[in-house]
Amino acid sequence: MTTSLPVSAQTAAPGSPSRAGGHASFQKARRRASTQALLLALPLILFLLSTFIAPIALLLARSVQNREMPDSMPALTRALDAWDGRGTPDEHMFALLASGLKEAQETGQLGTVARRLNFAQPEFRSLLMRSARHLPARPQPAWKPALVELDERWNSPETWRVMKRAAASPTPDYLLAAVDAQITPQGSVGFVPDNASVYRQAFLRTMSISATVTFLCLLLGYPVAWMLANLPAKSSNRLMLLVIVPFWTSLLVRTTAWYVLLQPGGVINSLLTGLGLTTHPVPLIFNRAGVLIGMTHVLLPYMILAIYSVMKSVSPVYVRAAQSLGAHPFTAFVRVYVPQTLPGVGAGCFLVFVLALGYYITPALLGGAGDEMISQLIAMQTNTQLNWGLAGALSAYLVIFTAIFYFIFNRIVGIDRLRFG
Repeated sequence: MTTSLPVSAQTAAPGSPSRAGGHASFQKARRRASTQALLLALPLILFLLSTFIAPIALLLARSVQNREMPDSMPALTRALDAWDGRGTPDEHMFALLASGLKEAQETGQLGTVARRLNFAQPEFRSLLMRSARHLPARPQPAWKPALVELDERWNSPETWRVMKRAAASPTPDYLLAAVDAQITPQGSVGFVPDNASVYRQAFLRTMSISATVTFLCLLLGYPVAWMLANLPAKSSNRLMLLVIVPFWTSLLVRTTAWYVLLQPGGVINSLLTGLGLTTHPVPLIFNRAGVLIGMTHVLLPYMILAIYSVMKSVSPVYVRAAQSLGAHPFTAFVRVYVPQTLPGVGAGCFLVFVLALGYYITPALLGGAGDEMISQLIAMQTNTQLNWGLAGALSAYLVIFTAIFYFIFNRIVGIDRLRFG
């Protein structure tokens, strides 16, 4: 007697053609859905690549690029690359130097080359400019005596070694200069004295200011977030507007407002003097105090919102249970409530610290000469010195430091496990 399987059993049988066809259809539908999602996100991806990722990558690439001499004096660059660096070059090298100076002067690239060489060795710009101006117009039977007669430094091997290093690409010069280091004449790496250090001190100053601002934001933001999380919904929503409103105001406007308030004759000093608390204006601007006040005011909402989002999800049952078991209210708050809010504290501290690292407007307007942060030095290199290589090196170190801080913070706190509500 033959017994036939039900239709459902035949369909569910492993390896059956209908089951394989259903799996293929499912995979095809998934691929179609993934393709549609990618196409929808493609405009945003292209926008981020063209306006955010690509400019940052190009700036970071400038930290090792060295195209000034290779682009302006290609023949001399190739000869310098083949030169062993011993003694003074031969007549052929001097002839290439003369032709390179003439060509760069005619194309208007001599200033760019001079600026690059002056970065490697001070007063090199004057050497190139003077030699180019007084270079004989007619070809010389021997260029070496003619150039040495113009300036004795052309007879120094060190001058040519500097040009050889400046013609090499990629180069470590900018990355070394960004930490106040340089290649010595002997070929080793040496650091400038501490009293002449500029960029190392700026990095330390940037980290110190960022850490202080983070601590002040946490100190002020935690009580505010707790109050907002524990007030009735109607009152909390009204007070939340005071936290959100600063986001609707331009950063420059907020910083300029503090510029007016902190003046020696401003509102704050007038109030302190009128109340008899001080007899003379307190210095609150163009120093570290002004930078901390301005940056704390701007970044405080980020800390409040990060902590509030976690506090709102913390149930008050745990604190009441601890108190019912005999714990003091303060003990119950510290040992039961605070640990549950640590994810928000960690997220707020990380967000404020990272944002503070790259601040520019507030320190530039409210700070003094001793409060320059790395962002100000980067802006100076791009806008004033036109040294994009050094600006790229400083930016690279700032990006590397941020990535290291994220890695350490993630290992200690676990930022990928932080919850926001």
